Amino acid sequence: MFSFSKPGISLLLLLITCTTALAQQDSLLLDSNTTIVGEIKSMKRGVLTIETNYSDSDFNIEWLETKKIYTQSVFLASLVDGSRIVGTLRSNENNSITITNREGVDEREVLISEIVYLQPLNEGFWSRLDAAIDFGISFTKANNLKQFTMGTNLKYTEDKWSALINANMLRSTQDNAEDIRREDAAFIFNYFLPKDWYLTPRVSILSNTEQLLDLRTVVSLGVGKYIVNNNNMYWGVLTGLSYNNEQFSSDAESRSSIEGILGTELNMFDAKDLSIITALTAYPSLSEGGRWRVDWNFDLKYDLPLDFYVKTGITLNYDNQPVADASDSDYFWKLAFGWEW
Repeated sequence: MFSFSKPGISLLLLLITCTTALAQQDSLLLDSNTTIVGEIKSMKRGVLTIETNYSDSDFNIEWLETKKIYTQSVFLASLVDGSRIVGTLRSNENNSITITNREGVDEREVLISEIVYLQPLNEGFWSRLDAAIDFGISFTKANNLKQFTMGTNLKYTEDKWSALINANMLRSTQDNAEDIRREDAAFIFNYFLPKDWYLTPRVSILSNTEQLLDLRTVVSLGVGKYIVNNNNMYWGVLTGLSYNNEQFSSDAESRSSIEGILGTELNMFDAKDLSIITALTAYPSLSEGGRWRVDWNFDLKYDLPLDFYVKTGITLNYDNQPVADASDSDYFWKLAFGWEW
């Protein structure tokens, strides 16, 4: 039978308290005066994620419902004016937050609503990675129609830059008709500048049967600006130059062109479990007289429990000077079920 003296019990309690304090270094005070203790994983799109010892799954909390935050972690913080600061956070009595840079030589006091992104920098590679994958499938007895779609999205964020890879695929077969296929993918690199400006080199590819495109490769360099960037939405514009190389599944010769870029993107994510993303990009040709192309996409996503989601969206590609015997446009609509982490 084990026995403890009073000093031993006191020491044991002290060790437990210290261990708990070290393991649970972050705490939040909400508008409802509820306190949540745990480990802050991130805050993005107006939602803060915190991991606790008393729940099997992470808590997702509306950022604007946070009254105070207590933490010793170092964060990458992005503000509404485009500033990106690496440092520690300290809540003040007036419900503002003071951000002290990593060197401890500069402080900035901001309102909670002015912070649009938080990422703890003591986390590893996986904490900075966002990923999603979704699938859609349909069968119809008429003409033995079968259709399969798949989409994936990977995004990694660092202090001064982010990298995004996305890809989509469609396969459709039916009796007495040609198979339909479509693939598109893009690699997008963003280097963040002051005042919500950013540089963005990109590479995208597209292949579809409707426009007889065996492969379209577009390499571009653009400069963008977020006009609105807050906890409800962001809206940005983009301009730049691109090089377009096209190879066709018909007998048509390959062609290349230099194009300008004029684009805009809107992301609305403060509608409970609903989010909307739409982007429109025009490519006026600088080397082919009178030619211009347009890419447009619209996605509507509804979040489900356990990080699952349902998603519907449409993508349109238009070319006013398509190759001979090809359609001037191709669109792709999908309804899919997916998971993100």
